[in-house]
Amino acid sequence: MPKLDCADRWEAYFRLCELDIDCRCRSHQPLEVAMTTPQAMIQTWSVLNRLTLTRVELAQWLDHCWTL
Repeated sequence: MPKLDCADRWEAYFRLCELDIDCRCRSHQPLEVAMTTPQAMIQTWSVLNRLTLTRVELAQWLDHCWTL
């Protein structure tokens, strides 16, 4: 799992909660996510990519998706 700073970790936590993905975020601890379904895994991957990849990397990924 990629390293997240404190603000990004909380942003990921709140977004995952909005998606009804069971997770826990305690102060000065890693984000814990229960990925029990393939859908939860993909949504978690997407949330983390949005927070950890650069804008250029995200644009390249989107471009790649459009070519498929």
